[in-house]
Amino acid sequence: MISNTFRFHGHGSLKYLFRHGKGTRTKYATVKYVQNPKRKNYRLAVIVSKKVAKSAVTRNRIRRRIYELIRKNIDGMPNLDIAIIVHDERVSTVDHTELERSLLPAIEDLKST
Repeated sequence: MISNTFRFHGHGSLKYLFRHGKGTRTKYATVKYVQNPKRKNYRLAVIVSKKVAKSAVTRNRIRRRIYELIRKNIDGMPNLDIAIIVHDERVSTVDHTELERSLLPAIEDLKST
């Protein structure tokens, strides 16, 4: 899991991100981001709806897998607000290398923005 300082707190900031952010779609998720000059660090949210996975256990497993993937590969991230919106339940069971191959290029693109 990532530290609490790198997470969103409250719904207002997510509303701003959804309204003004840019997006990149990958095989399993959509990565939305917006620049946030008021902060020193990035903020990250992983969103998994009940339409994707009915079971809370599955939704939480998906979140944990993505948070861990981001935590290991986040070095050098600028001050962005990032939301990863999962749209495929297979994220909970897909091989770790396949998940990395799908999401890491979108995350690496964010580092250059």
